[in-house]
Amino acid sequence: MRKEKDGVKKTRRELSAETQRTQRVKKRKEKDGARLTTADLVLLSLLAERPMHGYQANAELVRREVQDWAGISRPQVYYSLEKLARLGMLRAAADKKEAEGPERQVYAVTEKGKHALADALERVDWTTGRTQPAFLTWMALSWQTRRGVFAQQLQKRRQFLRAEVAREEETLESVLKEVGHAYHEAVWMITLMIAEFETELKWIAKVEKEMKLRGEGETSGICERVIVTEFRVGA
Repeated sequence: MRKEKDGVKKTRRELSAETQRTQRVKKRKEKDGARLTTADLVLLSLLAERPMHGYQANAELVRREVQDWAGISRPQVYYSLEKLARLGMLRAAADKKEAEGPERQVYAVTEKGKHALADALERVDWTTGRTQPAFLTWMALSWQTRRGVFAQQLQKRRQFLRAEVAREEETLESVLKEVGHAYHEAVWMITLMIAEFETELKWIAKVEKEMKLRGEGETSGICERVIVTEFRVGA
């Protein structure tokens, strides 16, 4: 009987120790994921394809029009490379000559970096975040525009959207030639952007038909309160 009790106590201690280890690992993952910025994650993903130095990484991100989907600047790239190397998520993949400078240090992703990226991609906030487009804010305040300005701004927005659709369609054609098929994340990203632009174009046409019927809300300032709420939720 004593042996059985000792065995039960040992099993409980083992389970407790395992639970504590699991919790420590979870906390470490959460900590690593929380301190990685969008620039960090983009760099980890890019360098997982092949080792690059800072100049190459910047050039490749420009080619992939990163400003449309992540908005990363050149200085951020170099800062992230140094940060990720310091955290052990990148390693020097090749020796560099002193004369070439820090921009020419080639980096590759480590196993720690791959795990940190995978962990970060499991965060819930990727799927629940909402943005506050400038045009949405303008719409909330537009009841204060001067005569004729509302229609003019809608026309300008339409022109912009049509130009963006044309640009993205050109990019899509280029990407399809490069990857060779339509089942790729870049294709899905671009087609999503095109669909969003086309949806807004249809919405603008609807608003233009309805704007002559525009009237004030029963409660003044309702649009402003909606926008303020949106900003607070998204903060």
